[in-house]
Amino acid sequence: MNRLALLSLLLMTGCSQAEEQAASTASAPACEGLPDQEMVWIPGGRFTSGEGAIYPEEGPARDIAVDGFWMSKTEITNAQFAKFVEATGYTTEAERTPPRLSDAPPEMLEPGSAVFRVPSGDNPNWWIWVPGAQWRHPSGPDDDAQLRGNDPVVHVTFNDALAYAEWAGMDLPSEEQWEFAARAGEPSLPEPISQEGEALANYYQGVFPVRDMGQDGYTSRAPVGCFKANAYGLHDMIGNVWEWTMAPRRSGNSRNIIKGGSFLCASNYCARYRPAARQYQERDLGTDHIGFRVVDTNKDPPA
Repeated sequence: MNRLALLSLLLMTGCSQAEEQAASTASAPACEGLPDQEMVWIPGGRFTSGEGAIYPEEGPARDIAVDGFWMSKTEITNAQFAKFVEATGYTTEAERTPPRLSDAPPEMLEPGSAVFRVPSGDNPNWWIWVPGAQWRHPSGPDDDAQLRGNDPVVHVTFNDALAYAEWAGMDLPSEEQWEFAARAGEPSLPEPISQEGEALANYYQGVFPVRDMGQDGYTSRAPVGCFKANAYGLHDMIGNVWEWTMAPRRSGNSRNIIKGGSFLCASNYCARYRPAARQYQERDLGTDHIGFRVVDTNKDPPA
């Protein structure tokens, strides 16, 4: 959603009241220690993009050829993004004064970003603008992301993510690269769980937006690498946080395609935690459930 859409959402009323009940969080899975920005080789091949489509925008199915490329094993983390900012002095869009909007509440005239909150009787909306929310402070000024260096960086816009990728000498993935890598030779999965009932991703178990049961061990972002890698060795290709791609919705449109779903995707709402799924996001608005990973098409394939 863009800032105008967010404004309208903040002003709307009539959503159902949330349950005032804490989620029952299961034991979190063990998270493996991962080398800084480890890259995984994705061999080229063909696949059917949009296969297993559920929502209209996911189709029609198309036969796609993809050349081999390197992809970061995990989503880019707070620690990795901090190195970029330290080296370049880059200021993310959430840290800049936003454009003035007519009828905007005072908080939306300050630097900040969109944060998910469980709706309540006092505020029935699940997205709120939080002044001071940005990659260093994902939930607001009192939240220190530096204490969670292995969490995926969030509150990054498309331009923020692209700036990091260019600094690293890489790029953001195309939608075709992303989907091919996420599938890893498999069809699009209907649910992010194994046949044995094991959670394969960080997603929303429960009735969105009132209660996440936390049966996968998390009710928010998880550190990268906590869930089983796919056949290519990539972690969190579904769930955890949405990921930016280079693909625009259409020529001249201000939105780009994000892939993979997030910890807020539930079976009763969104259900876009599948490789074929896509969502459209305004390039100038990050949130606390959107991140990214990078690809390298210039480096030679492994010997």
